[in-house]
Amino acid sequence: MRRNFAFVLGTVTGVCLTLAVTGSPGTNWVAAAKAAARSDAYTQLNLFGNVFERIKTSYVEKPDDSKLMEGAINGMISALDPHSRYMNEKGWSDMQETTHGEFGGLGIEVTMEDGLVKVVTPIDDTPAARAGMLSGDVITQIDDEQIQGMTLEQAVGRMKGPANSKIRLKVARKGAAAPIEVAIVREIIRVRPVRHRTDGGDIGYIRISRFNEQTTDGLKKAIATINKEIPSDKLAGYVVDLRNNPGGLLDQAVSISGAFMSRGEVVSTRGRTPEETQRFTARGGDITKGKPLVVLINGGSASASEIVAGALRDHKRATLIGTRTFGKGSVQTIIPLGSGNGALALTTARYFTPSGRSIQAQGIAPDLEVLQEVPDELKGRTDLKGEASMRGHLAAEGAEQAGSQAWVPPNEKDDKALTAAFNLLRGVTVNANGPTMAKRAVPN
Repeated sequence: MRRNFAFVLGTVTGVCLTLAVTGSPGTNWVAAAKAAARSDAYTQLNLFGNVFERIKTSYVEKPDDSKLMEGAINGMISALDPHSRYMNEKGWSDMQETTHGEFGGLGIEVTMEDGLVKVVTPIDDTPAARAGMLSGDVITQIDDEQIQGMTLEQAVGRMKGPANSKIRLKVARKGAAAPIEVAIVREIIRVRPVRHRTDGGDIGYIRISRFNEQTTDGLKKAIATINKEIPSDKLAGYVVDLRNNPGGLLDQAVSISGAFMSRGEVVSTRGRTPEETQRFTARGGDITKGKPLVVLINGGSASASEIVAGALRDHKRATLIGTRTFGKGSVQTIIPLGSGNGALALTTARYFTPSGRSIQAQGIAPDLEVLQEVPDELKGRTDLKGEASMRGHLAAEGAEQAGSQAWVPPNEKDDKALTAAFNLLRGVTVNANGPTMAKRAVPN
């Protein structure tokens, strides 16, 4: 079974080769090139076999064959792009736990960059978030053990553990003079992907923190609850907060978009083969019945979040407020490799918004840019460089765009983007770039 994911993960390099060939008139250059490629591949495989046998027979200590092969696979995958990766059986099991929405650990979404683990975003209301971990933090040590040389799965495996067990992390933070020591007590992380509340008796606020198997159901329940608390004639609209949401399952991104659209394309994927070139459309109808919608985004909004933001913006269904998104516009297909062999997360296609714009290394720009006031002690540390800064990333189709601010103030009264969203829905301000907000009766 294959399943497409939209996560942020990985590192890499690329190579450009020029081949000079000669031949007689009438040479079938296509056939010759294919034959040469096959010959070269077999030569490289023979080289690999020779190195493998030499290590087995001559290394100073008897090596573990399975570790050698896993290392070789990881090396091969790392030569592709930052998001393709091999998961051994434990890593594959851990990913399944994560997408189901419950696991033991710290509560951070991470990627591997330059051999170190980088925090994409802490998950809301988890030990990592409460300990003050920030997007962009680089974890260099786990319990005094250097991360350099570990795979992403090995590092994540060391961070997971039984509830109530302690872990110490050493963190390099941009702008900090010295590494920061962070002590955290692990918990059972029950990822609640959707939270909601009402504001002022006229606006429904919905926070989507990730896209796992529970997200669409959580959204439907949130909207149903808000509709019970606010009569339709009083409901000015909804704010959907996708800030620092690192992504998740593609099918959830499509169904979430479809919950706000009556019809139309949500996203398309284009790959090398017809199988990976697909269009995904909205189904089921707009469960908000066309109520005005504002979506909050920032530099930590990635992948599945960008799919939702792009679809709602292109269909003029929502106004986007905040800062440019991360720019992770590639599809990873999860390919199980058989019992005991784990799975391969392989980049197989790129995402395109309904208007045909690529997300890759460009991101989604807001209709209304709103920058937050960052505390002095965090200035220079709250911006994410985005996909365009990742080594070995797939090139953009056009000019690449750097990342942007990913800071969300913990105190709502300091949250300028959220205030702007409320003001727009209430008609206090008008955004010429966004959809027209519904007129509301103002009580006398």
